[in-house]
This record gives sequence, structure tokens and C-alpha cells, in this order.
Amino acid sequence: MAVNLFYFLVFPGLLFAATVGAFLSWFDRKITARVQFRKGPPLLQPFYDFFKLLLVKETILPKHGSPVIFLLAPVLSVFGATTAGIFILLPLFNITTGFRGDLLVIFYLLTIPSFSYIIGSLASANPLAAVGGSREMKLILSYELTFLLFIAGVIMKCGQEFNLYTIIQTQQEGSPFIGSISGVLLFIVGIFCIQAKLALVPFDMPEAEAEITEGIFIEYSGAAYALIKLAKYIMLFILPAFLIALLMNGFKLEGINILWAVLKVIMVVLILTLIRNTNPRIKIKQAVNFFLIWMNLLAVIALVLIAFGY
Repeated sequence: MAVNLFYFLVFPGLLFAATVGAFLSWFDRKITARVQFRKGPPLLQPFYDFFKLLLVKETILPKHGSPVIFLLAPVLSVFGATTAGIFILLPLFNITTGFRGDLLVIFYLLTIPSFSYIIGSLASANPLAAVGGSREMKLILSYELTFLLFIAGVIMKCGQEFNLYTIIQTQQEGSPFIGSISGVLLFIVGIFCIQAKLALVPFDMPEAEAEITEGIFIEYSGAAYALIKLAKYIMLFILPAFLIALLMNGFKLEGINILWAVLKVIMVVLILTLIRNTNPRIKIKQAVNFFLIWMNLLAVIALVLIAFGY
């Protein structure tokens, strides 16, 4: 029991994933600033933001909403992100105890933060939050099918294997899945799915600061909003780590490979950052069409290539 609590609360769970995610958030903001010819924030700015919200700012509850559900939603988002993170990071760090990392379980756990944001926005009884929640739901319905096809492609490449440990081991004993044509196509699909899951431009319609002033998070403040930031930090780390586990050989934590593991995470986050800084926000209808037509088509082509051994 003590070991399981350590995994959940410390390493590779809540504390570790949130800390790494906060540093990646700084990296994202720093690159964004450089692209826009600005200096950018100091290294510890994400930690300052989190603790200021948690310890200093007041948590204001919506007058006409449901306070219990409103406050429970951020807690649920952190729980879902942390649990998914454990099941992704345990195989990556070659910790073989406990749950064996079934991909379908991870797939469902990764949807918990998004659904919790929708629940919280509707519980606030704010019209702009409801618009944001509606957009988030439409976005989920569009990219989750694509993400499932992406995972199906990885399962096919690994000989119908659902276990994340085995998928990583197969790549380390042979070659990374990204080293094939179908692997490159799956990587493209996976990157855009992660972009949407993180609600980064061009898929930030649920928040859309210029249109609906933070949308689903408009009523959140103080400690409740700090938990939302915490969940976002965790997701910014575990989603790139999941992509690396599925297509890029996972982590080898020995010698120079430790540096290579860090560089792979930074590279994926850099790609996400560059995408969000070189594209405008699109309409929700355009996002739905993008995933349901073009990304699904790309994923299906990858599946066909896998069936033929490419």
C-alpha cells in the first residue's frame, strides 16, 4: 500500500509529473516569447503562478451554480491526469510492479480531465462557460476517434499487443515504430491529437480568450484554478511521454540514453509549441472536419500500410 501511494503521490505520479510538466510549461512559454521577439518568463514562473493561485488568490464560487460539482471538477481532472500518468510512466521507467499498462485503460483515463472541465463549466451556470463546454464536447467527439485509430495502429504494429510494457520492449529490441512510413503518419496524427487534448492553438476554441474570455474556466479562481493548472502541467508531460512510448522507443535510462530521453520529450513539446505559434485559432466546425475527415483519413492510410507491412 505504501509503495502504491508513493507511486501515485511522489514518483512517477503527482509530484514528479507536475514538476516536469511545470518546467515544460516554462519551456513552451519561453519558446513562444522568442518567436514573438520577447524575453519570456523566468524558469520558476509556472511554480509562482501555481502557488500564487493556491495560497494567495481567493476562490470565488458562482452565485447560481452548483458549488460542490464546481469544486469537485478540478480535483477530478488532477486525479485523472495523475492516474493516467502513472500507467504511462511506470512502463517508461521500467518499473514492472502493479498494473501492466493496458492501452485502452490509458485511453479512457486521458479523457477524464476534458470531461471534468465540461462538468465544471456547466456547474458554474455561466453562459460563456457553457459555450466553452459545448465546444470542448464537440472537440472530444472529433479527435477521440482519431486518437483511437492512432492507438489501433500501434497495436497492429506490435502484433495485436495491448500492453505498454511489451510495446516499448518490442521497439527497444528492434527499431522504433516511427522508422517506417506508417509510423511517420501515425506520429503526425498523434501530434495533432495531443495538440487538441491540450487545447493548444489552433484547437483552443473551448477557452478562446478573445471570444469567450477563458470559456470553460471563466468562473474559476484561486485554489480551484490552481488545480486546473496542475492538471494541465501533468498532461503537458504525460501526453508527449505517451507518444514517445508508443512510437519512439520509450526511455532507456542508462548512460547517454538519459540525455536522449530528455531530448525526445523536449522535441515533442517544441513541435507542439511551434504549431501553436504558427497557426491561427480555427472555428470548431473546421476542427471537427479536420479530425473527422483528414486526420481519420491519414490514420486509415497508416492502418492499410501496416496491414501490408510498411
